[in-house]
Amino acid sequence: MVLKRKVAFVDLTKEKAVVEEIPVELRKMHLGGRGLNWYYLYNNIPPDADPLGEENILAVGSGLLSGFPALGAGRAQISAKSPITGGVGDSNMGGAFAPQLKYAGFDHIIVKGRAKRPVYILVKDGEIEIRGAEHLWGMDTHETQKAIREEIEDDRAESMVIGRAGENRVVFANVMNGIKNSGGRSGLGAVMGSKNLKAIAASGSIDVEVHDPENLLRYALEVDERARSTKWAKTLGRLGTPLLYDVSYTTGFIGTMNWQYNTPGEDGSPLEAENLEKFGVKMVACIGCSVHCRHRVKIREGKNAGLTTEGPEYAAAGAFGTGVGIYDWEFVIKGNAECNRWGVDIISMGTTVAWAFELFQRGYITEKDTFGLKLEWGNEEAVLELARMIVEREGIGNILAEGFRKAAEHFGEETLYYANQTKNHPNLLTDERGIPSFALGIATSTRGADHLRSRPGIDLFQLPEDVLESIYGHKIVSDFTAYETKGIMVWWHELLYNIVDSLGICKFQTVFNSANSPKFEDYIPLIKYATGIELTKQQLMEIGERNYTIERLFNVMNGFSRKDDYPPERYFREETKRGLPFMKGRKLDRERYERMLDEYYRQHGWDENGVPKEETLTRLGIERPRMNFPEIERAVDVRKR
Repeated sequence: MVLKRKVAFVDLTKEKAVVEEIPVELRKMHLGGRGLNWYYLYNNIPPDADPLGEENILAVGSGLLSGFPALGAGRAQISAKSPITGGVGDSNMGGAFAPQLKYAGFDHIIVKGRAKRPVYILVKDGEIEIRGAEHLWGMDTHETQKAIREEIEDDRAESMVIGRAGENRVVFANVMNGIKNSGGRSGLGAVMGSKNLKAIAASGSIDVEVHDPENLLRYALEVDERARSTKWAKTLGRLGTPLLYDVSYTTGFIGTMNWQYNTPGEDGSPLEAENLEKFGVKMVACIGCSVHCRHRVKIREGKNAGLTTEGPEYAAAGAFGTGVGIYDWEFVIKGNAECNRWGVDIISMGTTVAWAFELFQRGYITEKDTFGLKLEWGNEEAVLELARMIVEREGIGNILAEGFRKAAEHFGEETLYYANQTKNHPNLLTDERGIPSFALGIATSTRGADHLRSRPGIDLFQLPEDVLESIYGHKIVSDFTAYETKGIMVWWHELLYNIVDSLGICKFQTVFNSANSPKFEDYIPLIKYATGIELTKQQLMEIGERNYTIERLFNVMNGFSRKDDYPPERYFREETKRGLPFMKGRKLDRERYERMLDEYYRQHGWDENGVPKEETLTRLGIERPRMNFPEIERAVDVRKR
């Protein structure tokens, strides 16, 4: 066994830290990344903690396999109590921060308290420092990373930073690394801002021990080739995630004008993936990935000439495209770049702006509220200006920066009907009314409306049922418009994606949108050769179940139950207006949805209210929270003026 990796517990209030080795037994229970993050948070955040208060704890974790050469294994997990939902706040980030954190000697950094002044944490070759960041406060995310590298005189250093949105505690502020790597969801940038924490920087040259290097390299190349050879990966490497847009808008499941429509129809063709290629410079990748799914783009002419950035992803096509009635890649690129510099989640921003536009359309918001800004569909200037106002908390932007529920207290409780959210968390641009499994997935996600927690993308392929049974180990109805067995499908993907996040592997190289991509059994040799930990498929699935149930318990502790596991009410009341014949005129059936939710709970071993049963907790070895943050008085002083 070669696992001798460390966790640092940092108290910003006292400017001290405790460093401990992560026990191998904890690894066997939770792996790393997301799983270990939530072990620490579940046991240390009291249920009544204010998400933006000193008692909230921020966990940053490198996946167990992050830094190893397989399946894009370079991802980091950022977790805390969410200021949007009041429950699980969690985000996964690509790029190169996670491996650099590992090379600096740490797999996890657990942060509590609040600094008296702006600071950043420097993790370097096994040492922890807290440095003043007054000179960084006010900088955008790109400027901040550049300044830190210059200050510590290390061009290879990687930082996760916040921008103006995090400093201003916009509840959907994100955490950024590089030009576009985003820990985007759940408002974790606001949590960092509330702690006066501008950044965590990592720099190191510590070797990561490998249990069986020869077999790891051999198997990593084998499984990587398998993932890369799928039709999904090949297309992804050419067009990036915008390829998903083409199918979505032509079929009829893409939110348009704040989900008043489920597709823009022919008007949306300018946003097709191939139209992005004229801005392309090259395709690039996160560290350790051979797929190269991300665009590096440059606007070569017009008012935005010279703008060079990375992205945009599929989500941006909705946030600054269909959601607000705009069909222009140049504008989407501009909006995407601005959000990355501001440090704000583009999905939440786009969904919030689209909501405000519909409220303006319906008279809940007037020009008096916006100081003359006309929130009219297709108004590019209004979209960007409202987004800026939200980031800077100016005027109506200050209201919208608090999220749907608090904003609705100002606009009227009835306006929540038009907010596409679950658990107050804004949804991606997809319209799930005609796809019950997708609807269940966004509704039951522990962090609120989300497509990366459990989405069974392959449900849309209507694969033969014997193929589905070979994947899921259960009989699954092939028809993606069906409700029956979809609770099992969502449960299976929840476990898989938890394992993927805990290992630090990319979701796009697993069974997400390709049935032929790697899954549970394919990760077992990687874990063994890298760390020496030997697991069976059943044990690996049980780890996913344990980790996910801990997240569910955290939400239960904070007042969540069955009432919070429903998609937007609009999905039950309004039929889709456009799309292909089999998608037009669809809405969710409430009774069938209830049965699907019951099936999902049974599969998890939770009761009819979505609360994990005692026998389930016993089976998974989950104990009640222990509130066991290490005694900080025995810590070392890590202050550096």
